[in-house]
Amino acid sequence: MEEREKIAGKQVSAARTAVVVGGSSGIGKETALRLSALGYRVTNISRTPCKGERIATVTADAAQEGELARAIVSVCAETGSLDLLVYSAGFSMAAPLEHAKSGDYRYLFEVNYFGAVEAIRAAAPFLKKRGGRVVLVGSLGGDMPIPYDGFYSSSKAALCMLARETDLELRGRGVRVSALLPGGTATDFTYSRRVYGSEDTREYARSVRKASAALANMEQGGMNPSLVADAIIKLAAKKNPPTVSVAGGKNGVVRYLYKMLPERVTDWFVRRKFNQK
Repeated sequence: MEEREKIAGKQVSAARTAVVVGGSSGIGKETALRLSALGYRVTNISRTPCKGERIATVTADAAQEGELARAIVSVCAETGSLDLLVYSAGFSMAAPLEHAKSGDYRYLFEVNYFGAVEAIRAAAPFLKKRGGRVVLVGSLGGDMPIPYDGFYSSSKAALCMLARETDLELRGRGVRVSALLPGGTATDFTYSRRVYGSEDTREYARSVRKASAALANMEQGGMNPSLVADAIIKLAAKKNPPTVSVAGGKNGVVRYLYKMLPERVTDWFVRRKFNQK
């Protein structure tokens, strides 16, 4: 997938194929629709359909072992190859670590991390035939902690390392793997977050409410998902893509400063941002 194809803004060959995992809403849906408009044959894999007349949906649950692999193999078997895999499935929960339910945080990792592992493993043989690309939708939350959303942050940090490691393994076979890190993005993901109530959060109840409210405001005042989708497509089009990159110039500055400043300074900033003591 060469940069010379000028993928952003112009049509590409109709022979191009893409699979978007989690393309029924939010960033994944915007990405699927834009890829379709560019001439890709796009298949969404999710639990619910993507409402786009040119987007086919294969139903699968990322949290159920084997379902994604079977869906991807089924989709790719028809064409025999794959040009682009985008993993955009995600789950978030606001809960104190001390009182979080194991079923919830294990489910989170199944969707956010292990689902991505399964998707890449299933897609790899087909991607290698065309020198394809993989883009994993991470988060700035993988670089900096989000109070009471620590399992989400941990899973996104793991996703970044997965992209780096897998790119090392597959680039010799012509496949490149990248993670794209958006910051707050205005989608319905905000409203699907599992926020624990006061009965479950107990002594942390007030802090959890304040942190989750601050996070929701940050997301809904953040980037338009269409801009993140454009960043995904541009990243996939690069001849030599970075393994980890950021969506949005402002987010890039934030990430740079976070990595350069001492942890005590960045931790203070996070506490202040999320209204924590």
